Amino acid sequence: MAENKRPWWTSVFLQLLVAVVAGVLVGHLWPALGAQLKPVGDGFIRLIKMIIAPLIFCVVVTGIATVGDVKAVGRIGLKAIVYFEVVTTFALLFGLVVANVFRPGAGLDINPATLDPHAVAAQTKGGQLPSIGDFLLHTIPDSVVNAFAQNQLLQVLVFAVFFGVALAAIGRERAPLVLGFVDQVQQVIFKVMGWIMRVAPLGAFGAMAFIIGQYGLSTLGTYAKLIAACYGAAVLFTLVLAAISRFYAGVSVWKFLRYAREEFLLALGTASTESVMPRIMAKLTDAGCSRAATGLVVPTGYSFNLDGATIYLSICTVFLAQAFGVEMTLGQQLLAVLILMLTSKGMAGVPGSSFLALSATAAAIGAFPVAGVALLLGADRLMDSMRVFVNLLGNCVATFVVAKSEGQLDRDKLRETLEGATPVAA
Repeated sequence: MAENKRPWWTSVFLQLLVAVVAGVLVGHLWPALGAQLKPVGDGFIRLIKMIIAPLIFCVVVTGIATVGDVKAVGRIGLKAIVYFEVVTTFALLFGLVVANVFRPGAGLDINPATLDPHAVAAQTKGGQLPSIGDFLLHTIPDSVVNAFAQNQLLQVLVFAVFFGVALAAIGRERAPLVLGFVDQVQQVIFKVMGWIMRVAPLGAFGAMAFIIGQYGLSTLGTYAKLIAACYGAAVLFTLVLAAISRFYAGVSVWKFLRYAREEFLLALGTASTESVMPRIMAKLTDAGCSRAATGLVVPTGYSFNLDGATIYLSICTVFLAQAFGVEMTLGQQLLAVLILMLTSKGMAGVPGSSFLALSATAAAIGAFPVAGVALLLGADRLMDSMRVFVNLLGNCVATFVVAKSEGQLDRDKLRETLEGATPVAA
């Protein structure tokens, strides 16, 4: 009805769009000021992180308890992991194909003697990627309180699964107070999320002003072919995801993007998928995915399903070899894929993780000097938008696929939501 129609200037999407454009202009025209606005963007992301752990716990527990089928929970988790592994491996191979066809590093002829061997170490702050064993062991919390306090999302997810399965095994009828309490806490968290989202444009403005002010638009010219290759690959891979979503899950990616446009724009503006995790989980649930599927797939995907990051890593591996005049053999490229398959799983939350993964790959295949990874220092942040968009969309498609496979995708709700494209109430 007319009285419920909100003024156009209250649109969060429009506010975010204006904020991102303003951030670019401020960062370009007054780079010193833009670089100083980093705390504004960081502050917003910290507000979001404040509610992520308790939200994941509540969504997963209530979702599992609602389903009430312990075996179904196991199937959802297994299907999600298998899907993630297949799609990320395809993304790595896809990136190699793009790099070999487009050849973004050809003709650069970089002299290794001109490289600073300490530049990458400064970016990564001396960190290292965990081994597969350490990564898997780290998913088990040594203390539940510590997992929440340090915002270790996979650890929170593991505890939530145990808690939810135990609650389902006991039965909702025998523990109504526990389930009711968790559900009410979830409602409170969503209310807090609505308040935080009111300052989302400010966070996007600060983050974008910092990125442009710190790294500058001039970098676009220096790394034009690499940037074009990565963003072109992202567009093509989006079409692949759209095909998977349409032909298997029966979901139009384009309608979903229209429906979740505010979340995707915010993720692009802040260069962070974590900034929209609570909202995107709400929208997936509102679009017909069960709370169990959403609660299990999305948080797991943040560590296991980094499609955009894996495309970037495979393209950059070939780019660096080409920049030094080295033609990688098929064997070296396949070895690089195997290494990146392992190292990419432990990337989430590690400072400079892409540089660490590429350094490990360079050391293993020997096609180019490890110090050559420093060539990407200027372009890495400009790739954030590509990585964030593909990572986020990949996790959304994964949720639809897993929910469909388990019969936990409400078609009527999906159709009503996407056709109307009605945002989740803040």
